[in-house]
Amino acid sequence: MALADCRIIELPKIQDPRGNLTFVEGGRQLPFDIKRVYYLYDVPGGSERGGHAHLALHQFVIAMSGSFDIVLDDGFEKKRIHLNRSYLGLYLPPMTWRELDNFSSGSVCMVLASEHFDEADYLRDYSEFMLQVHGNRRKTPRGPEPA
Repeated sequence: MALADCRIIELPKIQDPRGNLTFVEGGRQLPFDIKRVYYLYDVPGGSERGGHAHLALHQFVIAMSGSFDIVLDDGFEKKRIHLNRSYLGLYLPPMTWRELDNFSSGSVCMVLASEHFDEADYLRDYSEFMLQVHGNRRKTPRGPEPA
């Protein structure tokens, strides 16, 4: 997958003087059915989360409250995205390395996932991720370096 496959998806926002309502439906706004929901909260200032990729899992990340940054890496390029609206979320396809940082005080990060938790789906070592992305190619031999 490429970083171009990662994209912000705007969710429906029903405005009402009593408070707004936003909803997410798997298979409609998202390109996958939702099998798991989890959220990060009370993240201490200066802390980072993530630091992994998934082999097959699709995810949708929403800043439910406050804000944070997600650094995306597809093995070829990196991109930083700032999330701070509860009606906008970031779709992450498989094989996207992600690191979350710059959490504001009181922020809540909700993640919708395409599968149930499976430790075997995680790539937690960046070197292993790069091997998966680039294949186990050996460097081609070159001639002697110029003097």
